[in-house]
Amino acid sequence: MLTKTKKQRIIKAAKVHDTDTGSPEVQITVLTSRIEELSRHLKKNNKDVHSRRGLLGLVAKRQKQMNYILKKNPARYRSLMRKLGLKKKA
Repeated sequence: MLTKTKKQRIIKAAKVHDTDTGSPEVQITVLTSRIEELSRHLKKNNKDVHSRRGLLGLVAKRQKQMNYILKKNPARYRSLMRKLGLKKKA
């Protein structure tokens, strides 16, 4: 579960400026941490269909955000991909 303190640490690490809480970089970083936590949960509970559906929704939301950054600023996209350790879109 993503607690308030974990989320604050994630936002602090990903923010672009001092008062940043909603930039695409921050949103993608928070989504990535939620996806990682749900993935760990599903490895232990492989029959949890409801959580799997939620995971797919989070992945889709993250992909939309990534496409937005790629369209607006490819350099920011590449740096974010490296920072999060994600693979490039095919």
